[in-house]
Amino acid sequence: MRRFSQRNALVTLSDINITPLLDLAFVLLIIFVITTPLLEQSLDLRLPEGGQAVQRVPRENIRVVDVDKQGRYFIDRTGFSLEQLEQTLVREAQANPELVVRIRADRESQARHFYPLIDRLLRNNLTRISLATEPSNPR
Repeated sequence: MRRFSQRNALVTLSDINITPLLDLAFVLLIIFVITTPLLEQSLDLRLPEGGQAVQRVPRENIRVVDVDKQGRYFIDRTGFSLEQLEQTLVREAQANPELVVRIRADRESQARHFYPLIDRLLRNNLTRISLATEPSNPR
């Protein structure tokens, strides 16, 4: 049998220490703040200057295609040939009719690198195309 004095030795904790939880939340916040810009810019491209966006499109309807100086095509840092890229974008457009193809071409790339892509998109009735540029500086 238990003695009456042993019952007093057990103390219930009525407070919960949330310091480790706050530390974890701050660490996760810092990680997300650092990684979010890296996820948004898939390749390091210098975009040409241009105007401002006229209309906002929901992110889930945008597919970004990067074209580097050498004329290589990328989606999410994955390289594609022109034929593979065409097939991928046509499949995605069939699944999402509101798909907008946003082409990010390096400032120093030549038009001969992204014109074939635009031509193939138009041949497949993918007419919602956006060319990414840096905002122009008003003088």
